[in-house]
Amino acid sequence: MQIHLSPRNIALTGAIHAFIAEKITHLEEHGEQILAAHVVLLHDQNKKKPFVVKVHLAIPGPDIYCEDAEADLYAAIDKVVHKLAAQLSKRKTRRKDHKKHLTQLEREAAKRGFKRR
Repeated sequence: MQIHLSPRNIALTGAIHAFIAEKITHLEEHGEQILAAHVVLLHDQNKKKPFVVKVHLAIPGPDIYCEDAEADLYAAIDKVVHKLAAQLSKRKTRRKDHKKHLTQLEREAAKRGFKRR
């Protein structure tokens, strides 16, 4: 998996890079193959919540995108990762339910003597 970091008005330190890499690699535990992650870190001192984190995950099928703004950079990263984890688990549940539905249709068709193409 490739992780691309794009800091805007923020000095990218090794600690920030390691923290983001650790959080993104934990997302792979949800059963999805993450091909790449593009993380944009924004800082605007004029706003109430100056740190904005935007993440774009490239996965097989439709990509997943999420963003969050907080007063603390690490809190914003944590919230974005939590939102992404929720989206990935929802996607996994949908895929399981769809496969379950297809096998149920095939069983019903087999009982009636029809074959599903």
